[in-house]
Amino acid sequence: MSNENLTLKKIKNEISGTVFSLPYYVAQEQGYFADEGLDIEFVQRGSGDRSPGIQLVDDHRLVSSFGGPSLFEQGESSLYRACEWGQVRRTYDSSRGGQVVAKRAAIASQAIIVRPDSPYNIPQDLANVPVGVNFHHGSHYIAIQTLEGFLPKEEIKVVHIDGGGDRKRFNRFVALRDGLVDAVAVMEPWITVAEKLGYKIIAEAHYVGLEIGSPELDQETFEAINKAIRRAVKDLQADPIRYVKYLIDDVAEDIVRLEPSDFRRNRLRYVDPAPYPEADFRRTYNWMVEWGLIEPDATFQQIVDNRVVALT
Repeated sequence: MSNENLTLKKIKNEISGTVFSLPYYVAQEQGYFADEGLDIEFVQRGSGDRSPGIQLVDDHRLVSSFGGPSLFEQGESSLYRACEWGQVRRTYDSSRGGQVVAKRAAIASQAIIVRPDSPYNIPQDLANVPVGVNFHHGSHYIAIQTLEGFLPKEEIKVVHIDGGGDRKRFNRFVALRDGLVDAVAVMEPWITVAEKLGYKIIAEAHYVGLEIGSPELDQETFEAINKAIRRAVKDLQADPIRYVKYLIDDVAEDIVRLEPSDFRRNRLRYVDPAPYPEADFRRTYNWMVEWGLIEPDATFQQIVDNRVVALT
């Protein structure tokens, strides 16, 4: 439909990782949001709040689940997406009343990588080796869940890497490259960066993510967003490599110059947004409680308010 004479509804959308938000970039580029009467403004999460140097923190209780000042908590965005575990925790911590409103469209992956000359080759080699992560984000949880298939709990070590400048230099990869840690968990495009530079992948896993919405985000507006996202998902399923330009833009060229052909198509997985089932929540929540990553007093109704239309 044409919206030439309509006033578009303005929604601020928080971007925490390009690979997680690729359907949003595609929908914006193709005009799908405008077709639904929406003006989506992207705001970059965490921009301008990093310290100039890299710091290591080994206690997750010292790091906010929001990773610092939160645009969402400050009322500067209405919607954002991140990993399942982190979104459950952030919803629990939210003072604004944010809730999980859907599974996100991105099925992302994280890989635990080491330098090309590392003596480590299999997950068991990482017993008692600190793995660099971002506490309360996908790298944190996926590193633990991946390694616990190979190591006892007491031999799994993760350390938070904070600071390190702009996003194009990605603190975890730089910390690994420069020898501050001997292993890190990274997402795209940094898995592709690692592969192109000859780094070794120790383990990799895909995982689901969730959308958090503000109390003011009504179901009708969210459904209009998702109509645009479903169209973008079809485009990505047909040819995700066409859109890796957004991922390439995340990497400083003096680290490595990426080409579209460097990316593995089967690593870029996107599906329609869907409701977040209680069984999924319960499995994830119980695991987080077991690891001391959240308190044991939350309910599904407190964390989740599905506002996505389930397609049949």
